[in-house]
Amino acid sequence: MNNDFKNLYPEKLWYYFSEILNIPRPSKKEDKIVKYLLDFGKKHNLETLQDEVGNVLIRKPATPGMENKKPVILQGHIDMVCEKNSDVNHDFDNDPIQAYVEDGWVKAKGTTLGADDGIGVAAQLAILASDDIEHGPIECLFTIDEETGLTGAFGLKPGFLKGEILLNLDSEDDGELFIGCAGGRDSIITFDYSKEKTPQNHISYRLSVTGLAGGHSGDDINKGKANANKVLNRMLRYSADNFSMKLSEFDGGNLRNAIAREAFAIVNVPNENKSSFEKYVTGFEKTVKAEYRITEPDLTIKLEEVDTPRTIIDGDTQYRLINSLYACPHGVIGMSAEIPGFVETSTNMASVKTLDNTIVVTTSQRSSVESKKDDICNMVESVFRLAKAKVEQTDGYPGWTPNPDSEVVEITKNSYIKLFNETPKVLAIHAGLECGLIGDVYPGMDMISYGPTIRGAHSPDERLEIKTVEKFWDLTLDVLKNIPEK
Repeated sequence: MNNDFKNLYPEKLWYYFSEILNIPRPSKKEDKIVKYLLDFGKKHNLETLQDEVGNVLIRKPATPGMENKKPVILQGHIDMVCEKNSDVNHDFDNDPIQAYVEDGWVKAKGTTLGADDGIGVAAQLAILASDDIEHGPIECLFTIDEETGLTGAFGLKPGFLKGEILLNLDSEDDGELFIGCAGGRDSIITFDYSKEKTPQNHISYRLSVTGLAGGHSGDDINKGKANANKVLNRMLRYSADNFSMKLSEFDGGNLRNAIAREAFAIVNVPNENKSSFEKYVTGFEKTVKAEYRITEPDLTIKLEEVDTPRTIIDGDTQYRLINSLYACPHGVIGMSAEIPGFVETSTNMASVKTLDNTIVVTTSQRSSVESKKDDICNMVESVFRLAKAKVEQTDGYPGWTPNPDSEVVEITKNSYIKLFNETPKVLAIHAGLECGLIGDVYPGMDMISYGPTIRGAHSPDERLEIKTVEKFWDLTLDVLKNIPEK
């Protein structure tokens, strides 16, 4: 067990969270954590199943006297977002997460922590392993690949689950109970380009935007954070128009569900423009730091001379790429008219990658209104159609429609008030949750989502607030105790 966790409550939950941190579990590479779960079920003599897509289900009988309660499903995903700072040496396929405690939070050293949703998985394991928790029949569902494709939730089949109530343990705000979520879809754009020889009498630079906070492209999209791809592209457009800049490479962002924290470009400018270009970059850094002085205090723009690359992107493609990236929307598109302060529709320019003869731009769109989701997807597609790029859109995933008459919401709300003497907020979330897909397969399932406070999810700034983990645990146990009979 991580030494920093030894004095934390509840001991069993932190023990299993420590175990999970030692198991590499990137999305689509969950084989090691799956084996751990299967071995866990066998070790504790619990019915353990795995479906054809890889989800694991572990069932535990009711404690004596509670056999007639409605069966409950505890659910969380076993994969994690793998993001690290560019100066950190970490292999997510093999290395454990280096976690530590600081100022009431659990953090990781230069990488994502994986509390999303490792802490929910740890809670499930602690409940399954316990012999002193009161509960009716329970089954714990551990889904795969939530972060990059919702493959596990998409692959669920009728009949695999027996429960009537589902507790999704994958939310990130203590004091907030979620009863609905946005649906989403990705738009993937491809530019074909030709390589041209880098002209003579040019000086080459590596232009970088780093130090941004990043974050979850749903939950953090309304927090005024900068997108590194958009910041970098502002400089590229101005430089192309004013300094005859030639672009060799654009590499920004990584994950479809994360706001880009870093972006880099290899650029070339004529020797006679060297001084004016460098002066512009210095001035632009001051401008953009002033714009984001509150939300991005560590934003850094750096210009380094590099060896001249052999080739540049052809001029026509450079023009279409830079201008379409500039025109493509990013951020909040619309707020809900029904729920004050709730983001209804948004889009995220997730990544721009220069490959061999192609440039791939990945964007993600979200909305709690299906027609609005279609609309923002069409808006993004139209921008890149005008730029003569190829646009493909994924099938996406559905939203989760709130049920105002939910029995489990009322139980959870009452438990929270009783335990903590405060009334939780009951609302929808702009991030995607697996509840929408599970509800499609199991119509009528009574569902709620909640969790401890996590900040900076999907970025190396991810951190887990310790005091809220205790509340999350106590709330879950009280809800299980108060589930009604069939």
